[in-house]
Amino acid sequence: IHLATENEQYLSELSDQAGCFKETRTVEFIFLLSEKWHLDQSARYQAVELLERFMIKQVEQISKSSRENVKSREQGPGSSRSSLKDQLYDTFVLRLVSCIQLASKLSLHYNIVNSDMALKFLQSLKYSYTKEELLESELAVLKSLHFHINVSTPLVYVELLLEVLGHNGFLLPAKPLHQMCLQLLDFSYLTRDSIYDTLLKVAIEDSTPSKLQVAKFLTVKEDFMLLAVGIISTGVFILNPRHWKQVVEHLNCITGITSESILEFSYAVLKHIVGSTTP
Repeated sequence: IHLATENEQYLSELSDQAGCFKETRTVEFIFLLSEKWHLDQSARYQAVELLERFMIKQVEQISKSSRENVKSREQGPGSSRSSLKDQLYDTFVLRLVSCIQLASKLSLHYNIVNSDMALKFLQSLKYSYTKEELLESELAVLKSLHFHINVSTPLVYVELLLEVLGHNGFLLPAKPLHQMCLQLLDFSYLTRDSIYDTLLKVAIEDSTPSKLQVAKFLTVKEDFMLLAVGIISTGVFILNPRHWKQVVEHLNCITGITSESILEFSYAVLKHIVGSTTP
């Protein structure tokens, strides 16, 4: 109930820019760096969500600054906005590393990404940051997000729903299913745009959605509960198809998400796994 409420609140306050910083190359960068530093999967998802939220705050700040600039006429049009954009671009990799550092501290207190590790990596990319600049970057992320960084990731939703299924008597192969869900969650993050593009076209039964339909679909793309039930449904379909319909019905009872929506999500994921349009 707590996660459902949190999810609904997040969706009700959704920024128009939501999802813009979850493009494949950025997610892949975070995943590979997390593997390099031996972080668990919860940390990688947390880092993606932290970077997304932080960058949206920065974009909103640029827009606000630009509006104030035009209103006051104190500077030439766009000069302040251009400066902020340049700063955003120049510090992007630093901020990305800071988000991974913060995520590592939230999930693995015994295996955090310390300043030496982060600096060594940044130096390998020819950046010449100091430890002080690294700490300032972490603080910049924390302050921008008002220190609200312990956000629930889709993995939390997946694992809790698996617990509920197990508690309610579904004797599914827990460990293989959990592992399959982790792989599917990785896949959904890395092919996010393709999966949701397919899902939108299936939902509206039209291969050319309008701009309004795409805009309205944003809440679907950011719905962690839908993503979690879709991932579990797909995992069960792959590992234990005999119980698939029963699990889908039970997920519908737990979350209130319609069986049709769950089936459509599973179809979109499987379509891109298999690489075929066959139902």
